[in-house]
Amino acid sequence: MGRAGCCGRGAERLLSPRLKHRPPPLLLLILALCLHAHLGGGQPPSTHCRIQKCTGDFVSLTIHRPSALDGFDVEYCMALRSYSACTQRTAKACRGNLVFHSAVLGISDLMSQRNCSRDGPTSATSPEETHEPCNYHSRTQHAHAHGHAHGHAHGHGHAHAHGQGHSHSQAVPGYLFCGLFGDPHLRTFKDSFQTCKVEGAWPLIDNDYLSVQVTNVPVATGSSATATNKITVIFKPYQGCTEQKVYQAVTDELPAAFMDGSLSSGEPGAAAAADPGADPDAAKLRALWISERSPGRHVELHAGYIGVTVIVRQLGRYLTMAVRIPEEMAAAYDASQDLQLCLNGCPTAERIDRGGHLALPPPSGPARPRHQTARRGGGARALDAREARERCGEELEERDIYYHSCVFDLLTTGDTNFTAAAFSAQKDMESLHPHRDRWRIYPRGHAPPAAPQPIARLALLLLCWALCSVALV
Repeated sequence: MGRAGCCGRGAERLLSPRLKHRPPPLLLLILALCLHAHLGGGQPPSTHCRIQKCTGDFVSLTIHRPSALDGFDVEYCMALRSYSACTQRTAKACRGNLVFHSAVLGISDLMSQRNCSRDGPTSATSPEETHEPCNYHSRTQHAHAHGHAHGHAHGHGHAHAHGQGHSHSQAVPGYLFCGLFGDPHLRTFKDSFQTCKVEGAWPLIDNDYLSVQVTNVPVATGSSATATNKITVIFKPYQGCTEQKVYQAVTDELPAAFMDGSLSSGEPGAAAAADPGADPDAAKLRALWISERSPGRHVELHAGYIGVTVIVRQLGRYLTMAVRIPEEMAAAYDASQDLQLCLNGCPTAERIDRGGHLALPPPSGPARPRHQTARRGGGARALDAREARERCGEELEERDIYYHSCVFDLLTTGDTNFTAAAFSAQKDMESLHPHRDRWRIYPRGHAPPAAPQPIARLALLLLCWALCSVALV
């Protein structure tokens, strides 16, 4: 259905009522934004405001029916009345939400255009979404809708008797990200960034639905740093959706198939297209499938039935891994599965960094940290600090932890392929990490200075003043 409230015929006009008939709402909206800026913000809008759901249902009820057909106006008015009723139900939770108030004005405007009466029949139901038990997104949306209706039917007293106002099935699913690259550098589910030794085989993820294990080998004689040369991903059996499937990648062998030779598992499902990051043709795909993005270089594993995406790459002689997983799936483990690097990070004895800080020499200093004096085999030329920073800066403009990890890896190995590994790891993180405000992690003392709040606020007020002037013309 797309992002609710911003797309589709009807909705495109809904949030922008006719200006020549309604200049006051536009002006009030701008003034409200100016006041918000002047007061320095305010409380975030309620998470229970369902205006996007109301708008999405309206768009779904009207977008597929051409306006030239007989009876369109009648059905359109019914949809508008349903939309209006939906906004009334969520009015209290949406108090102060500018999108909500704009939608209310838009509904009134559209009713006037179509000569719709306020009283009359409404659309019987919101468009029915297909429930696919082997698609995580469809399954959780169905459970959310069912739990919401169940909660209303039993009333607040029933919820209070159980000590909570919302059942678990009503919670909007959240996602976690974990990544591993380089010498190796680990980004955990909690966005803790670590550099570890962890030589040999170690579990990154181990729960009731998924296991991911990596094998790390030394990158240079005499150095404690290691890198990943083998990744094993086990998708565990899920009743009615898939049998157990195992994917394994090793250096110079990045297959586009599971170990049994299959490319997918489970029955096709239309709702698979709703999976973030899936192929455009995902509707034709199955509950579990492999997508080869670049032969021998980049493979993606999509487990639509549990909402998981895994990206595996080979850059130079080593592998990188990135994964997105729903919180509830990541939390499905017992005490015997508590050794998970993505969950708890590396054991203290396996850490190379100091609390996330990599000890790097100054840009002009030729010296290396104690653990970086070894040379990598294969004829790799040693790089000094200046060269390493220049090479990493060519690919990584932001001087965040990925850039510093790149410098660390080049000083450790002399292998410039680690520059591409850091760059790809950063891009994979940006495509899978669910929270944009957590993307950037900076080492201590290296965070960019924040813009002074008074200056930023003054700039916003000047912009608002200019917009007000245009609106009044």
